[in-house]
Amino acid sequence: MKHTIRLVYTFSLGLALLLLGGCSKPAWNSDYNLNQALAKGGKLDKAALADADTTKPSLESKLPLDQEKEEKKEKKRQKQNRRYFLGHKVQRGFVKTGSGERETIETFSYLPEYIEPSAYAPEKYLFDTKKRKLYRTRGEADPAKYKVLHGPYKKEIGGQVVEEGYFYVGTKHLRWERYRRGEDEILLDKDHYEKGFQRDAVFTYYNGDQSKVREVIPYAFGKVQGMYYRFYENGQLEWSGQYEKGRKVGVWIKHYDFRGRRHSEYQYPKTAYEAPAEPYLLKQYDRHGKLIYEKDKMDKRSQAQR
Repeated sequence: MKHTIRLVYTFSLGLALLLLGGCSKPAWNSDYNLNQALAKGGKLDKAALADADTTKPSLESKLPLDQEKEEKKEKKRQKQNRRYFLGHKVQRGFVKTGSGERETIETFSYLPEYIEPSAYAPEKYLFDTKKRKLYRTRGEADPAKYKVLHGPYKKEIGGQVVEEGYFYVGTKHLRWERYRRGEDEILLDKDHYEKGFQRDAVFTYYNGDQSKVREVIPYAFGKVQGMYYRFYENGQLEWSGQYEKGRKVGVWIKHYDFRGRRHSEYQYPKTAYEAPAEPYLLKQYDRHGKLIYEKDKMDKRSQAQR
């Protein structure tokens, strides 16, 4: 008797739960039930789907207006970045000469507000906005006349890139490359600079004071190679010349201790592959920049000493 009553109770309870489940909406927010329904090809109740679990939002849930605002913000940020290079605001410029296959176009960036290049910069690169020409100088620059190059630079001839690199406050910086014109545009050479000097150069200073550079010794692949510079204690350039495989080559120039004026020029072997030889004097100038000696042509040094 008890066993019969228990069966009837169990059956009644199961029937009641089945009827209640049939009257309620499908629990589509259950991943299991939703997958089961989809597997059976059943039709889903839209109202039930609206109550689905949304813990995994769609990547396309942003409103079109929000997307448009973010795109505009990103474009504005990129545009602002192009107006700055290594912490300085820049403007873009270009100069064009020649025509046809010889048409030369140089594109570059420059500082709208003048910043004095380093006093030790071996060469300073400038832009004359009136004459629309680029200049290179070792001497002082007139802030009223020139703009200081700063940022990316590219030179094209006949539509082909022949040189590109970067400037930092009027000096060559980072990687510079030169290419040969032609269909293949072969890379001719590549140099790395650090604010005007070769990247691996070794610096020496007067009395350990790093604000007073004494020598800049170039190194490449573990050898002394490249442009060498020696300065007076007042910051003026004293000597400059080229090293190749640890040997002095080409023309070496000695300067006076003011205004970057040349004192004399000495000729060393043209390359490191020539036999070693003592350098000889090519030219000499007086303190006013006047030529007073030129090998095999003139010698007015005695008159200049009077």
